[in-house]
Amino acid sequence: MAGILKVDTIQNANADNIITQTNSTTLTIGASGDTVTLAAGATSSGFGRTGTVNWDTTKKTTGFTAVSGNGYFLDTTTTTLTITLPSTPAAGDIVAIADYDGTAGTNAITVGRNSSNINGDAADLLITKNYAAISFVYVDATAGWRSVDTSNIENVQNPFIVATGGTITTSGDFKIHTFTGPGTFTVTNAGSSVGSNTVEYLVVAGGGAGGNNLSGGGGGGGFRNNFPSPTTAGLSVPVASYPITVGGGGARKPCSPSPSEGIGSPGSNSIFSTITSAGGGAGGGGGSSYVSDNGGSGGGAPGYAPAPTAGGTGNTPPVNPSQGNPGGAGGGGAPNYPGGGGGGSAAAGGRNPGSSAGGSAGGAGTQLNIDGNNYYWAGGGGGGKYTSPGNGGDGGIGGGGGGGACTPGSGGTGGGSAINSGANGSAGSPSGPGSVVAGGAGGANSGGGGGGSGHAGGPGLGGNGGSGIVVIRYKFQ
Repeated sequence: MAGILKVDTIQNANADNIITQTNSTTLTIGASGDTVTLAAGATSSGFGRTGTVNWDTTKKTTGFTAVSGNGYFLDTTTTTLTITLPSTPAAGDIVAIADYDGTAGTNAITVGRNSSNINGDAADLLITKNYAAISFVYVDATAGWRSVDTSNIENVQNPFIVATGGTITTSGDFKIHTFTGPGTFTVTNAGSSVGSNTVEYLVVAGGGAGGNNLSGGGGGGGFRNNFPSPTTAGLSVPVASYPITVGGGGARKPCSPSPSEGIGSPGSNSIFSTITSAGGGAGGGGGSSYVSDNGGSGGGAPGYAPAPTAGGTGNTPPVNPSQGNPGGAGGGGAPNYPGGGGGGSAAAGGRNPGSSAGGSAGGAGTQLNIDGNNYYWAGGGGGGKYTSPGNGGDGGIGGGGGGGACTPGSGGTGGGSAINSGANGSAGSPSGPGSVVAGGAGGANSGGGGGGSGHAGGPGLGGNGGSGIVVIRYKFQ
């Protein structure tokens, strides 16, 4: 069995007390006023930290990286200051800070997380209360640095929004959540006006399909946004789960079991919180049905119709600012029966300039850089045309599909500069067996309208509308 050393007093050569046993259970090291120092290379054990720190009483006026076991007085009298937490913390590490002169309310103190969570959030902490004093203890990778011994609970609330859902990217101090299909945007911390407590959004509905048989182009999906907005003047998002609906593009009418004439199908709505964008109106088709749909943007009127036939109305139902524009007029008779272009979020669809012209262009979409790209959104589909020289209408910039064209002539070009471009319209013989003179589809997740069709010895096929999208952006640090 290991021996036990029992001493009353051990003295050095100068007769100073070094170790004194005052009773059977208490051992005193050093006398009052002495400094007790471990020898170089020696380590201590069994003296675990009690949750206190050693305070550095020299105030800090510039940013620095903290050392575990220390407390710091931070002076923000003239400027803000950032204290960065240790980079490789271990459980039980502790750092404390205090506002030196009660000026954090004017010049905030930022606690840099240095890759670790703070109170469970992957975000820096902003301190904006005068005379705040907080201790941080590192717990584990999930909680990270947990605040304890705070002078006010408001001092340790993350002032920025924290949320999950969709595909998340970062641009500077902003997080961007992109939904290309249904999902849920879940806010776990609502933030505050000091950091962020509102979001910016882009909500684009599905585009309408082009009609069949010398038809008009589909309208672009409704386009609603509040970007750019001041940090505190966007859409408020209290802690909650927000279901996201991303509208599908309208489907063109089938060609089987028998050819189908007439109007296409409208796009579907996209929804985030209190914001609903209406699906784009379908393009009108030839034959017995000459109407075109109203919607976020209206569908273009068919070419094979009495002249002038108006396109569908945009911004339906009405919102302010407007979510879209009307489709272009069609009709006018032989030889080309040019269809009107579908409306776009930035411009109305092109209208029939004359019976010998090609199909009309789709209305332009709107450029918006909320996701860090300079994309255009919700362009209208181009109108189709018949046999005289001329081309199908081009799709509107922002994903509109090109119109179909009977030869001679080419199909319209799909609208580009979008997250996904619209497809080109096809060209073919108006009477050739098996010939398909179809409008191009609207670009996926762009909200583009589908192109109108030509004629192929029977009704041509309109292009499908492009699906919509929801993008949410907020400041997170």
